[in-house]
Amino acid sequence: GQKMNKLLEQLKIHEGFRSTVYTCSAGKKTVGYGRNLDDVGLTVEESEMLLRNDVLTATTQVLNAFPWMSSWNDARSSAIINLTFNIGINGVKKFKNALASMKENDFENGALHLLDSKWATQTGNRAIEIAEQIRTGKWA
Repeated sequence: GQKMNKLLEQLKIHEGFRSTVYTCSAGKKTVGYGRNLDDVGLTVEESEMLLRNDVLTATTQVLNAFPWMSSWNDARSSAIINLTFNIGINGVKKFKNALASMKENDFENGALHLLDSKWATQTGNRAIEIAEQIRTGKWA
């Protein structure tokens, strides 16, 4: 109600908003409108909300960068969204050979190019699952 709205407005003014983590005057890692990350952290629900928002952002970035992926099935497009979530859209754009193959619907070579990378070496099973999803068009 009105009491909550007035309190929220007051707290927003008193706390201020910071989109990135900072150290507050008490020496605690803090974010947003004074969320104490050291002592309070995030709930599973809050983390899932952030995850959903980040997936929506990654999805938009993928479809803007690679509009030809919009015709792919869910398993393949989700694999690229997963990759984007992991390394960012600019990282994905560096997979020139993989992208060139996938643009031609050559998913076999696209997957092989993804696996032939420093990312795949560092990422292990996640990379194998993503590549397999692209290769087969089926959820790993």
